[in-house]
Formats: sequence, structure tokens, C-alpha cells
Amino acid sequence: MSPIRVTPLILAVALFMEQMDSTVIATSLPAIATDIGTEPISLKLALTSYFVALAIFIPISGWMADRFGAKNIFRLAIFVFMLGSLACSFSYSLETFVISRFFQGIGSSMMTPVGRLLLVRSTPRNELVNAMAWLTVPALLGPVTGPLIGGFLTTYLSWHWIFWVNIPIGIAGIILAGIFLKVPDGRIPRPIDFVGFILASIAFAGTVFGLSVVSLPALPLIYGYLTLAVGVTAGILYLLHARRTEFPLLDPALLRHKLFRSSITAGSLFRIGVGAVPFLLPLMLQLGFGLNPFQSGAITFVSAIGAIASKFIAERVYRRFGFPRALGWASLLGGLLIAAQSLFTPDTWVPVMMGVLLLGGVLRSVFFTGSNALGYADISDDEASQATAIVAVAQQLSVAFGVAVAGGLLELSTRLHGNALSLVDFQLAFVVVGVLSAFASIVYFRLPADAGSNVSGHGALAASKE
Repeated sequence: MSPIRVTPLILAVALFMEQMDSTVIATSLPAIATDIGTEPISLKLALTSYFVALAIFIPISGWMADRFGAKNIFRLAIFVFMLGSLACSFSYSLETFVISRFFQGIGSSMMTPVGRLLLVRSTPRNELVNAMAWLTVPALLGPVTGPLIGGFLTTYLSWHWIFWVNIPIGIAGIILAGIFLKVPDGRIPRPIDFVGFILASIAFAGTVFGLSVVSLPALPLIYGYLTLAVGVTAGILYLLHARRTEFPLLDPALLRHKLFRSSITAGSLFRIGVGAVPFLLPLMLQLGFGLNPFQSGAITFVSAIGAIASKFIAERVYRRFGFPRALGWASLLGGLLIAAQSLFTPDTWVPVMMGVLLLGGVLRSVFFTGSNALGYADISDDEASQATAIVAVAQQLSVAFGVAVAGGLLELSTRLHGNALSLVDFQLAFVVVGVLSAFASIVYFRLPADAGSNVSGHGALAASKE
């Protein structure tokens, strides 16, 4: 198999494991809570602790990769994630489960950005779209297969299996990475920015924790608002610090690159809706339609088929139409399809719902393949480690914000009509997050038609026709 396929598929082993695990646990929360003697709402602290670990350690992932070797850190991250999975499976109380999830999040915080860094450094820019497609598709399978797999394992085996399945996957990833990944690691690392690390950790952890508490209130809301305030304050202090530091941990100067900045901005907007859907749709299908978790997962799973199908068209789409037009239409139509889920009712024909989700999966996968590739079109190899960390932080914040927006809309809607959560509350939330995602198209449509052509090959195609 071509290295352009082998490398991203090996990296996707870890990304699939991380993405699936972050969603599969939500399906199994009631069973886990019963087994360890706590309430499901309290156990949502485990979700929060996982995302807080991501927020703290993602910023330092780029420096770690440069200092100790990206391949070494990637394999170590998988190993730490596996240990965290084992710890989760043997947890016997709320406290041990929350700590285990935090430890698991430390491993996850290195897997995604370092995996993407390995791909960027090992792939020529003109082949990056194809490589990103192979990387993106397996990673996108995680969020949509998570509820289905989690529901099946919890229903027919036990919740412990949702963590045990990570072990053989992780072992395969470590072995394959050791054999097949050929990435040069001869870079001199920048000096570590300890002050920046502390400020960035407080900023991102405070923001993610605050958004998590606001959207999934396992604690009093005042804690969410206070930690949000602390996070925003620390973020401002970090930006001031970065201006005065020669080697900041995450260099805001990278945003001077127009294509990188556009990818971050538009990608974050689009992820608001994408992050909200795994939270909204299963709840609507279960609470609004009366389906059980397995039935709900069987419907949402179809978007995985769309993600797989996109692999075979993504490179051709970007080569034919270029990044601005293809990404603009993918984000516009993708956002509208998210909003279209507001039209689902218990009487809606299941194949119609699955058709909307299938097409949405295609557009979502095409979008992320192109958006991720475009972001590195004007980034040098020396800047790649910083860029991957910034991208990973932006992704986590935008997904957390999407869940917070969705949860906030449900809370606001129920307060306005004074009744329990109903179908109309979900429909309103779908419309709002879908429109927010569609706004990403504005950023791309404003780019020059040949933006990123060195990566998409769009200009080369046009020239070959002359």
C-alpha cells in the first residue's frame, strides 16, 4: 500500500480510538453510575475531567514532539491512553472514575495533535488532501459509531467493555507505528515557555470546564460562570505574555498566515454545529421519540457511511473546484442539513432521517478533509508543531462551545415555556447551531479562487486544460 495511505491509516487508529471513546461513554453513563453507586448527572464530571486534561496538555504537545520526537510521543500517548482505559474499567467510585478519565485525557491530548503533525511532516503538500482524507474518515467514524457500540456493549455485555476494546486497538497502533512510520525527527526544540504553559493551561481548562458545567450542569452553574471568567482572564494574560516572549508556547503570530487563520476561524464555526449534534440528536431520539440507546445509535450510525463515501470524492472535488468554492458550499449545505434535523418528528420516515444524516456525513467529512489541508498550505515545516497544537486547541474549544450552546438553548427554551423538555426545544436548538455552522461559508467564499492551489492541485488542473 502507498505510504500516502499507510501513514494516515496508522495514525487514524489512535484518532478513531480517541474520538469513539469521547462519545461512547455518554451512552453508558447510567449503567456506570448504577454500578459504582452514584448518579448519572454526577458522573458527567468524568466527561468534564477528560476535556480539562485535553485543554491542559494539548498546548504543550508541539514542544513535546519537537523535544522527544513526534513518533516517540505518539506511541507513548497511545500507551498512556490504554492505561487510562484500564483504570476506568476498574474504577469503583465516582472519585476513581473521574481521576482515571483525567489520566486517559492526558494520553488523548497528545494523540490527536501529534498524529496530525506526523502526517504533515511526512506528506508532500500536493498530496496532503488525499492523506487527510484517509486520516479524517476513520477519525470521523468514532463519534457516530460510539453510541451504537456503547449501547450494544453496555446492553449485552457490560460497560467495562467500552474501555477494554481500546487495548487491542492501542497495541496494534503502537506496533504499526513502530514498524511503518518513517518521519524525520531531527529538529531543535524551542525553549519551553513555562509561564505560557501555566497561563494557557488555566485559560483553556477554565474555558472548557466552564462550558462543560454550563451545558451539562453536574455542579452549580455559578462554578461554570466563575471558571469561564478565570479562563477568559488567563487567556487575555497569555496573549499579553506571548507578545513579550521570544518563544511563546502557542505563537499567535501564526495567525498572520491568511489560510491558516481562515481554516481556524471557519473550522471553529462549523464545529459548533458538529459538536452539538452528537449531544442533541441522541437526546431527541430517546427523549422526544422514545427510542432506546441502541435504536438511536442504529439511526445515527448511517452518517459513518457518508464519511467513508467522502474519501472517494474529496480529492477530486478540491482539485476540480478549489478550496474556497468547495469548502464554502460544503459548510453552507452542511449547516443547512444540521438545521434540517429540526424537521424530524416521531412520524418522520426513518429512511428520510437516515438520508439526511448520510448526506450530512459526506459533507462533514469533505469539509474537514479540505479545511485541515488548507490550514497547512501556508505553514512551513518548522511551524507545523505549533500549528497542530493551535488547531487541536481550537477544535476542543469549538466543540465544547457547540455543546454549551446546545445545552444552553435547551435550558432557555424550557424556562420560557415553563414545561419539561419537549421536541420543540430540540428543534429550536438544531436551527440555531445549524445556522451558526453555515456562517463558516462566508469565510471561504471571501478567499481568492486559487487559495491553497499548491495543496489542492486546482491550478494545475486548470493549466492542464489550456
